[in-house]
Order: sequence, then C-alpha cells, then structure tokens
Amino acid sequence: MTDLRGLLRHAIIDIGPLRRHRDFRLLFFGQLATIFGSMLTYVAMPYQVYRLTGSSLTVGLLGLADFVPVVTLGLIGGALADVIDRRRLVLVTEFLLMAAAAALAWNASFTHPSVAVIFAVEVIAAAAWSLQRPALDALLPRLVERDELTAAGALSTFQTTTGLLAGPAIGGVLLAAVGLAPTYAIDVATFGVSLVLLALMRAVPPPADASRAGLRSIADGLRYARSRPELLGTYAVDISAMFFGMPQALYPQIARSFGGPGVLGLLYSAPAAGALIASATSGWAAHVNRHGRAVVLAAVVWGLGTIAFGFSSALWIALVSLGVAGGADAISGIFRRRIWNETIPDELRGRLASIEMISFSSGPLLGNVESGSVASLAGVRFSVVSGGILCVVGALGCALLLPAFWRYDPRSASSSSSSATSLR
Repeated sequence: MTDLRGLLRHAIIDIGPLRRHRDFRLLFFGQLATIFGSMLTYVAMPYQVYRLTGSSLTVGLLGLADFVPVVTLGLIGGALADVIDRRRLVLVTEFLLMAAAAALAWNASFTHPSVAVIFAVEVIAAAAWSLQRPALDALLPRLVERDELTAAGALSTFQTTTGLLAGPAIGGVLLAAVGLAPTYAIDVATFGVSLVLLALMRAVPPPADASRAGLRSIADGLRYARSRPELLGTYAVDISAMFFGMPQALYPQIARSFGGPGVLGLLYSAPAAGALIASATSGWAAHVNRHGRAVVLAAVVWGLGTIAFGFSSALWIALVSLGVAGGADAISGIFRRRIWNETIPDELRGRLASIEMISFSSGPLLGNVESGSVASLAGVRFSVVSGGILCVVGALGCALLLPAFWRYDPRSASSSSSSATSLR
C-alpha cells in the first residue's frame, strides 16, 4: 500500500501550490476562465473567416496580423513588467482583451460581417496580449516558493490545457447551435470573471533594484538571453516545432472533409486532451534533471504526431495523433518553464518573459502562414507531413548545434544571479 501511494504521488499532479498560496489560486482560476473563453473565439474567428472567404490562406494570414504586434510590443511589455506592478498591468490588458471580444460579437451580429474588422480586432487583441503575457509569466515566481516552481508550472500547464480542451470542443458545438455572435459574447463574460479575481489579488510591485524601462533595459534582457545557451535552446526548439508542426490554419479545411464545424472543435481540442493527460500525470517531472534532453525529445514526438496526423484517413486516427502531439508539447512546456524560472533573476523576468513569448508565439503565427501557403501550392497532406518532418529535423539540429542546452542539468548549472550581475 505504501508503494502504491508513493507511485501515485510521483504520477499525479501536485496541487500543493493551489492549497498554500491564495494569490496563485486567484490567478489560476481567473486565467482558467480567460483561456476557456478565448478558446471559443480562437475557434470562431478562423471558422468565420473561412466561411466568409473560402480561403485557408486568408485564415493563415490571421497569424501574420498577430505577428507584428507580438514582435514590436512584446519587448516593451517585458520592460514594463519589470518596473511597474505586474498584477495591475495584467488587469488593464485583460480589460482591453474583453473589449476586443465585445467588438467581435458586435461585428458578427450583422448580416454581412466585415473581414477587415476581424483582422483589425485581431491586431488590437494581439497588442494587448503582447503587453500582458510577460507580466503574467513573471508573476508566477513571486506567488510560490522556489521549490514549488515545477509543481506550479505543471498546474499552469494543466490550467491552459483544460481551457484548450474544453473551449474548442464547446466552441464547435456553440457555433453549430447558436452561431457566432453568442459564442463571442460568452468570451466577453469569461473576461469579466477573470477581472474580478485579478482585482482580489494583492499588488505585485517591481523588484527593489528594478532598472528604468527603456531601450537599455531591453538590451540588457537580450544580452542575458544570448549569454545563456540553455535559454537559446528552449527558444530555438519551440520556434522550430511551432513553425513547421502547427498546421492549425488548415483545420477548417480538414474539418470540412471530416464533418463540419463540430469536428473543427474536436481538432482544436485533441492536442489539449493529450496535453491535459500529460500534465495531470506529471508528478514524475520533478525527478527529471536533464531538462534540455527532455525538451528536445518532446519536440521530436510532437513532430512525429504531426506526421501521423497528416497521413490520417479516419477522424479517430487524426484525433489520437493530435493528442500525442499535444501531450509531447505539454511535457516540453513543463521543462522549458522550469529552465526559465530557475535561470532568470527576478529583476529580469519580465524582459526575458517577453523574449520567451515572442519565441513561442512567432512560431505558430508564422506557421499558420507557412502551412496555408504550402497547402495552397502542394495540398493539405503535403503541408502537414512535410512540416512534421522538418519539426523533427529542427529539434535534432538544435541539440547538435547547442550541446550545452542538450546537456543542461540544474544540479551542475552555474548561478543565474552571477551571470546577471556580470551583465550590469
């Protein structure tokens, strides 16, 4: 019996940080509501654009509309997160995101919705999210103890994947049952829940030794990232995996061959289902020390899952393949987050979180353009399969070109604080 309890403790996710830390609990459930609502919109927008235009390439261009604000404002958001109250920054940008969802609901209520309005709102929402995400990521190490970072990171992954699983699946049902405008309106309501919970949190002021926001502070963050091969490795692997192995722009077209908008929700939910299972059974992750290898191998499995999805001739095979890929991505995310949290000093967390945000966002945003473009030239199957192959090659290439990342082990890693001091 004792051995069984020990096995379960190593397998089941550790919820200790939720029980012990009030503000982490408020943030957790607030963001769970936000992610669920945002995933409704995440399914509704490409579905609406594809229905209005009939073009997978146009759906892919939604990613390009996101890319510019993410790259231009992400670094600014990171610099702000290091010099002002991080909770307040998240609160303000959450309100802007709620306004963007309301604009989509308003546009969808017309007989002839405007594609231009959808793209404009997407740019505004991407700008708000780019300013928010670094502060959101930098909050975590201030809300839990250092020895709880892996457990808190796994809970954050579980939170995200729960929203990613439930949101798209329910979104597909809502699109078929009540239409676009009510689906967007539910997203607005979930932002309201998040705003209330954020308002109940205590302030999270900047570190006492925070530098002033500006180009110099942004440059300090970039120099620090460049000096750490383990950080560069996490960025490179993630960009490669998401750019080549993220064919979401093709989901509306693929769903049409499998059954329509209800199936579309399942396609978006399948990776989240795999990620949810992986994160819910991630107790073992705290006992893994070769984090670089874990990130690379997980990215390889993501690519193999994408290849299997491309060759799928039945819906269940497609969903299982996406589930395997999503589970691998969740494992990669747990170890990437652990590397970031244990190698970055608090006074640089916002700026480094912005670099991380650009790395994990630019891949799928540009990947949607890439997959849509290749599909328009060579077909959907070729686009998905070739992307999965290139994802595997890219992950193995990162391990070869960045041996320090491949060998990264926190037990032998140098102190991040001494590296940060040398950059000042």
